[in-house]
Amino acid sequence: MQQPLQITFKEMEPSAAIETWVRENATKLEKFYEPIVHCHVVVEAPHRHSHRGRLYDVRIDITVPGGEIVVSHQGPKDQAHEDVYVALRDAFRAARRQLQDVARKQRKEVKSHDLPTHARVTKLFPADDYGFIEGEDALEIYFHRNAVLDDAFDALSVGSVVRYVLAEGEGQAGPQASTVELIGEAR
Repeated sequence: MQQPLQITFKEMEPSAAIETWVRENATKLEKFYEPIVHCHVVVEAPHRHSHRGRLYDVRIDITVPGGEIVVSHQGPKDQAHEDVYVALRDAFRAARRQLQDVARKQRKEVKSHDLPTHARVTKLFPADDYGFIEGEDALEIYFHRNAVLDDAFDALSVGSVVRYVLAEGEGQAGPQASTVELIGEAR
């Protein structure tokens, strides 16, 4: 990195162990895209609920030549994010994927997402009309009820096999499916 790594703790005490973990993983990001100019990691524990613990939010801002990559993993999506290291791991995985995409684009090796890909439904929030699927590459992908073909959203369950088309760009929840088609029931 051309500028020093910046780590900020919000709503929590700074931790040498967390800082060490962040430094090691930020250094690893340069393997996926070397000309990183700057990286700022914010670890925050803002949510305090009486019936469950704190859900850590992690934001990673990475400045690269010609642009910026922002990864924001915020609760209360995933109860696993009660563990700060799980929240950090998920955020760094997303940052790695985005850096790999930038590198591919610069090398003119952009992936084509024209063909539908298979995945499984991993999380479903029927009351809020959305869910998440996980593809073969372990990428967690958001989808909305409106993306599900044949009005089959209500037929979906965790474990259902679907075909999906990845939308260009990312939404607020990260990678997003533009089309989801139910092709098999949960096992």
